[in-house]
Amino acid sequence: MSDESEVKRIRGTGWKNVYETLRNEILALTLPPGQLLDEMTLAERFDMSRSPVREALIRLGADELVVTLSNRSTIVAPIEVATFPKYVEALDIAQRMNTRLAAALRTEADLKIIAKRLKSFEAAVKTGNHLAMSEANKEFHMAIAHAGKNQYLASFYEKLLSQGQRMLHLHFEYLERTHEGYLLTDEHTLMLNAVRDKNVDLADELAHAHTRQFQDNFINFMRENYTTDVALGPLRAAE
Repeated sequence: MSDESEVKRIRGTGWKNVYETLRNEILALTLPPGQLLDEMTLAERFDMSRSPVREALIRLGADELVVTLSNRSTIVAPIEVATFPKYVEALDIAQRMNTRLAAALRTEADLKIIAKRLKSFEAAVKTGNHLAMSEANKEFHMAIAHAGKNQYLASFYEKLLSQGQRMLHLHFEYLERTHEGYLLTDEHTLMLNAVRDKNVDLADELAHAHTRQFQDNFINFMRENYTTDVALGPLRAAE
C-alpha cells in the first residue's frame, strides 16, 4: 500500500480507533466524569491529526458521553445524580414493557438468542471486567427487547441502557464488594425463564425488581462514597 493510500485510509477511518478507545475508557470510568478532553493532547496521544479526533468527539457527543462547553472545551459528560430518579423511572417503564412484550411474543429463535446472551453475560461476570459485564448486560436485555417485536420501545430502551452503563459500572462494584454478585446472573436467569414460559405478569415483576435492585445499589454506593443532598426516592411497587 502506498503512503498516499495509507493517509487516505487514516483520514477516512482513523476516528474509529479514537472513538472506541475513548468510549471504553469513559464507560469504564478510566476517564472520569468532568475530565477535560483536549483535541491537541488526544491528537498527540493517538499520533494523528486533530480532524479524526474531532470526529470521534462529535460521535461521543451524539452518544451523550461527552459535553462541549460554551468555551468549546470538551469534557467527559458528568453523571447527573440529580436527574437519576427520572432516569430510573424511565428505565423501569422501558424494561417492564419490553420484557412483558418478549414474554408474550417471543419465538423459539428468540429464546436461543436470549440464552446465548445470558451465557455471554455469565462468562463476563467471571472475568470481573466491569466494561465487559456492562456490554454483555446490555446485549442480554436488548435480546429480550428484540423478542418483544416493537422497534420503537426497543430503541428507547437501548438508549437508556447505554446512558446507564457508567452507573452500572458502580453498581457492579457495589455488588462485588458486598458479596452479592450472585444477583447479577440469577436475576437474568429468572427473567429468561419467565419469557420462556410466556408468563407476562412474572416477567413484568422481575423486570421491575431488576430495576429496583440497580437503583438501590447505585444509591447505596453513592451514599458510601460521596456526599449528596439529592433525594433519591424508591420506585413505586409494580402493579
